[in-house]
Amino acid sequence: MKTRVLFVCMGNICRSPTAEGVVRTLLDRAGLLPEVEIDSAGTHDYHIGKPPDERARTAAAGRGYDLSALRARRVSEFDFVRFDRILAMDRDNLDLLRQACPAEHRHKLGLFLEYSRKFGEREVPDPYYGGAEGFERVLDLVEDAASGLIDSLPRK
Repeated sequence: MKTRVLFVCMGNICRSPTAEGVVRTLLDRAGLLPEVEIDSAGTHDYHIGKPPDERARTAAAGRGYDLSALRARRVSEFDFVRFDRILAMDRDNLDLLRQACPAEHRHKLGLFLEYSRKFGEREVPDPYYGGAEGFERVLDLVEDAASGLIDSLPRK
């Protein structure tokens, strides 16, 4: 049985698709991709159907991650049932998830950076209104938390 992980940010065009792309690539490199389903979504519907922000795609590509096939979507009620772990990029989006999530599924919710080993932050900052350096910082945080998350996943 696959473990299912959903990454969530506000618009699903910067942080959560970056997490999806990084984790998917690292799982693939480790030969573990068949055991895990990865997806991302946003708490808001601002960008539904759009690809990740060009700056996110460029920064990710510079480190060997391809985000080009991803498209933004909004979290659905079914996501709370389907996914085993629903990981928000920040506390604001975690709070929105808690408000929308049925009580019996709230144990699945958490912050993605809870899996970080090198950094003290617990929130991935939103790089949308900044420059390229913000997207590089997101990648630093995401790569670290991705390794911790993958190590925490059950193995067959």
